[in-house]
Amino acid sequence: MTNLRFGLVPKKADEPRSGILDAMRVSSRLPQHFQPNALAAELEALREAGTPWLDLTVSNPTRCGFDYPAEAILGALGKADILHYAPDARGNVAARQAIAAWHGHGLKAQDVVLTASTSEAYSWLFKLLCDPGDELLVPSPSYPLFEWLAKLEGLTAITIPAYFADRWHLDLEALEAACGPRTRAIVVVNPNNPTGHFLSRGEWAGLMALCARQGLTLIVDEVFADYALEPAPDRLPTALEDTDPPCPVLVLSGLSKVVALPQIKLGWIIARGSMAEDLLEPLLFIADQFLSVSASAQAAAPEILHQAPELQGAIGARLKANLQTLDRHVKDYPHLSRLPVEGGWSVLLRRPALDGDEACAVRLLRQTNVLVQPGHYFDLPSDAYLVLSLLTPEATFREGIIRILPAI
Repeated sequence: MTNLRFGLVPKKADEPRSGILDAMRVSSRLPQHFQPNALAAELEALREAGTPWLDLTVSNPTRCGFDYPAEAILGALGKADILHYAPDARGNVAARQAIAAWHGHGLKAQDVVLTASTSEAYSWLFKLLCDPGDELLVPSPSYPLFEWLAKLEGLTAITIPAYFADRWHLDLEALEAACGPRTRAIVVVNPNNPTGHFLSRGEWAGLMALCARQGLTLIVDEVFADYALEPAPDRLPTALEDTDPPCPVLVLSGLSKVVALPQIKLGWIIARGSMAEDLLEPLLFIADQFLSVSASAQAAAPEILHQAPELQGAIGARLKANLQTLDRHVKDYPHLSRLPVEGGWSVLLRRPALDGDEACAVRLLRQTNVLVQPGHYFDLPSDAYLVLSLLTPEATFREGIIRILPAI
């Protein structure tokens, strides 16, 4: 999580930069300083004291006790093909064929462009679609990565709050009202992180109409699409179902979530529909300037994707077990509830906002030695939410829940 990982604290726009940053002429696109926020500082104090603590925020699957098919993965990464350099701006054709086959929906290898990660994919797409000073619209709550990826490209990410009424809903009217002469794209995550909200088919139709009217590209991040938990009947499982959308649609995914291997560093961009296909040639020009995807990741992709069903099955079982654990225990605390989890790896715990959500998280860490994330790190609309990771090992999750619920 950006705020906790980098230890950043909010800073007003008119506050001065530190002297060292000014002296070094560091770009104004970077954070103004790197001081730890209250939660990061409290966690560091626990570490320095050698105090054991439980992490209910863990999102790195390789640290969650899953049984990876090590022999198959290591064998795939050690193929002799990697000794020969054959650069291709689109990426290795065998890898792209495997990705197209994995997704289905009539995809072909030429619809896929490989990247080193979904973060890099965003960077390339922002370069492709925008000039410095342009704007992107991002429904919130959402992962704070978008703000910084946009800033690093000289862009502004404008957040448009979604609203909760039995489930989360996009505010399509607010999205359209926010469109201006410098708006170039809308970025949505399906399902959303951390709310778990899958787009409904009605929302998809509304987004298509909006983007067509405004001449916008739609970027759809589907890294969590394989992890449906409590999906609504009208959900859109994947944007790839729409074979000929009326606006350019670019779909992102990668090995980080599909096979829970973030360290392999392989993501991809899928162009959906004839309008998106027109963007491929300039996108390949950008890709050709970097050629950043490692030969080993590309060579291994077909075999690693073959392991996906088994790994996803284990992760899905973990997510459901932890959700059931939370439900069993939270019912004893009538002032607490958890929101529906349509998909993804997180759950939102709703509480009375008697103190700030970061203050609550700091207090829980001090009193119970359990780390949770405040909802405002993800732009949740009030102090009433804490964010927990369902990826946490089951025994740790159970113990953490038992400790924190009486203290919230």
